[in-house]
Amino acid sequence: MSLTMIKPGLFATIQDLGRYGYQKYGVAIGGAMDEPAARAANWLVGNRDTEAVLELTLTGAELRAERDLWIALCGGDMGAQTGEGEVIPLWRPVWIAKGTHLAFRNYRTGCRTYVAVAGGLEGDISMGSSSTYLRGGIGGLDGRTLRAGDVLEAKPITGRTIAIDKLVTSPSGGLKWPLWHAGGFAVAPREVHAVRIMPGEHQHRMTAEAQRGLYERVFRIAPSSDRMGYRLHSDVSLKLIEGMPELISEPVVHGTIQLPPDGNPIVLLAERQTTGGYPRIGQVASVDIPVFAQLKPGDCIRFYPVTLQEAEELKLESELDMDQLRTIIGLKLYGNK
Repeated sequence: MSLTMIKPGLFATIQDLGRYGYQKYGVAIGGAMDEPAARAANWLVGNRDTEAVLELTLTGAELRAERDLWIALCGGDMGAQTGEGEVIPLWRPVWIAKGTHLAFRNYRTGCRTYVAVAGGLEGDISMGSSSTYLRGGIGGLDGRTLRAGDVLEAKPITGRTIAIDKLVTSPSGGLKWPLWHAGGFAVAPREVHAVRIMPGEHQHRMTAEAQRGLYERVFRIAPSSDRMGYRLHSDVSLKLIEGMPELISEPVVHGTIQLPPDGNPIVLLAERQTTGGYPRIGQVASVDIPVFAQLKPGDCIRFYPVTLQEAEELKLESELDMDQLRTIIGLKLYGNK
């Protein structure tokens, strides 16, 4: 055993980077909502970025280490502490002793925290992925959310091991971590979050006022939002031109913005359906999709237009930054070994 789930909190699942190649059969890609945070957490404990991690939502989760473990917490800050009240630092590898109690009780920033364990978490592999797909009932642990009493196993550690003697020891001796950290790209708290989008194929179906409003209005994330998509509300709904012919269902992708008849946009996310018949009025730039992963109901966003070329350049810059981060983490963990 590696970790026991004492309390799952609001919503906890096992996720990796998703299952690809099956959308033509109606199977969603799924995977971690905040992919950069999940990848960084894996790198910090010496894993490949494709290993499964624990995705926790907002607050309330509690875990117990059943053996000595290397873990890393990335993404939202849920005030992780040990049972003795010691703060568990984010964005760095942390060595925890057997019996350590981990509690995520004090929500601070963000919406989702990722817990990586050295070796990677075991999960039910379906179609090449351990990601939990709730609507399909596959992956993770029996294709469901985690419950109190669930036992999470970690795979054996392979390759190089982290030099524990170079880490800082906490006052109780139950935790050890390095002085450096890999933070810097978490979503910062603010009143209105900026999200860059490209025009959608059906933006012309909106009234002129609605097309302006898409970029001028502030949208609030609705309580009915989930891993499938975030529903957005504003003071005035976006209207479509009357009399337009109905659309047939066509493929949708991560970040597609649909406009249903009620005029409140839906941003499709990790567990989105593979096709949709609502007008596609925009497409979130890939680099900003992780922003949604760390926003909770009640948070506000505003859309800003970018071209396809600008979106591609932003994504390329982001991936170059991630490659550099992975290299630096490797040097910090293993040096010249």
